[in-house]
Amino acid sequence: MKAIIYIVCTFLSIFFFWELAVRLANPPPYILPTPYSVLVAFKENSLLIYEHSIVTIVEVLIGLTIGIILGMITALTLEIFVTARLILRPLLIFSQSIPVFAVAPLLTLWLGYGILSKVVMAILIIYFPVTSAFHDGLSQTPKRYLDLAKTMRGTNRRNLLYLKIPHSIPSLCSGIKLASVYAPIGAVIGEWVGSSQGLGYLMILANGRVKTDLMFASLFTLGILSITLFGLISYLLQISLSKYLKA
Repeated sequence: MKAIIYIVCTFLSIFFFWELAVRLANPPPYILPTPYSVLVAFKENSLLIYEHSIVTIVEVLIGLTIGIILGMITALTLEIFVTARLILRPLLIFSQSIPVFAVAPLLTLWLGYGILSKVVMAILIIYFPVTSAFHDGLSQTPKRYLDLAKTMRGTNRRNLLYLKIPHSIPSLCSGIKLASVYAPIGAVIGEWVGSSQGLGYLMILANGRVKTDLMFASLFTLGILSITLFGLISYLLQISLSKYLKA
């Protein structure tokens, strides 16, 4: 409840200073609309925003699910096989040096304007944070635990299942939280490049028609969806982690 109050107060502060800046600078509405005009645009286009929000939410959830699973599998592979670390780690680092805006047009060209290219874009953005966070947790298992397991003749498989994975759960949760923030960015970038649905498409459409108020309404909708997704995933992870620690 406290978090909700803080979020509401933050948004109210933003709207206050925004309104103050508009009144002092008095820019044209197509440059910077007032908060009230954005609220009016949101109300008048609520059904349109809702329809495009559903598309973006579906893209984000699918991309988030697949990206987390692939990231976990990759992290486990890196921890188990030394050869995989030598081959895959440089490729992962190299993939992060490529701007996502450079990849998005290629994905649209290869996979089309449908949902698939946006899902893949979301996967590409969240894949590295999950892999990196989970692998860091696996590789940072306290040496004294591993030494104790070695004296008790613990196999690599049992060490992984009963020592490394349990110790890395908090790191994995941190990676998943980061992924929940990055996933909407990936989906929207894909929609910007080529799409006929989604909040990113609606922003481009509103911008092309000089409907800045609608563009801001779409942007704030995306922000609210991202905050909601992050809060929901954080809550679910907290419950799951508490039950895991009690088990």
